[in-house]
Amino acid sequence: MKKAIIGKKVGMTQIFDETGKVVPVTVIEAGPCTVVQKKTVEKEGYASVQLGYEETAERKLTKPEKGHLAKAGVGALKVLHEFRLENAGEMNVGDVIKADTFKEGDKVDVTGISKGKGYQGVVKRWGQGRTPMSHGGGPVHRHAGSMGSSADPARIMPGKNQAGHMGDEQVTVQNLDIVKVDSELNMIVIRGAIPGPKGGIVVIKNTVKNQKVKQVSVAGTVNPQKQSARMNPQKASARNR
Repeated sequence: MKKAIIGKKVGMTQIFDETGKVVPVTVIEAGPCTVVQKKTVEKEGYASVQLGYEETAERKLTKPEKGHLAKAGVGALKVLHEFRLENAGEMNVGDVIKADTFKEGDKVDVTGISKGKGYQGVVKRWGQGRTPMSHGGGPVHRHAGSMGSSADPARIMPGKNQAGHMGDEQVTVQNLDIVKVDSELNMIVIRGAIPGPKGGIVVIKNTVKNQKVKQVSVAGTVNPQKQSARMNPQKASARNR
């Protein structure tokens, strides 16, 4: 069943598993989220629910937002996000989704806005190499090298990696493990790092990756020519000659 929730990144820490190994984790304050709007197949053509998260001052909302939330009767909420859930038809406006919608061991995709790095050069933005550091390299060690084409087309083609704005874009990290869920503290602990700064809004959903179970074959090869000399007497006799 598809599940989703909106949360806020608290920060990173580390925990120890049963074997004593250190596990780097990210703590997320997930929910509670309120169902603000419900869409049905009969009216909109598809089934979904809009979730609202984090209360805010009413003066910080626009008039359309105030009217939309007042119609639902859920108060002033800062973040709104729509999800196409399988059980959207069973939900109603006003229902509350908490962190316990997920459980330990679930695989999730986490989406957030990455940290903004400002205007950066090609070395930091794309990992390009520097110019030589000796023999008159000049003050251009981290500058982009020659990138112009010949007389035809006499221009830089679109898509060229150049200096520019870095970060502050939507990033999704897929197939992460949920290590711990605490419904009382509205806390979800996820193995690994997720995009965004502390306090950044993130969206947690079921992973879109297919979790295929690898079937390990225990049977040996049936080709006698590929078996070892110990198993293949023909090879063993040839070695003893």
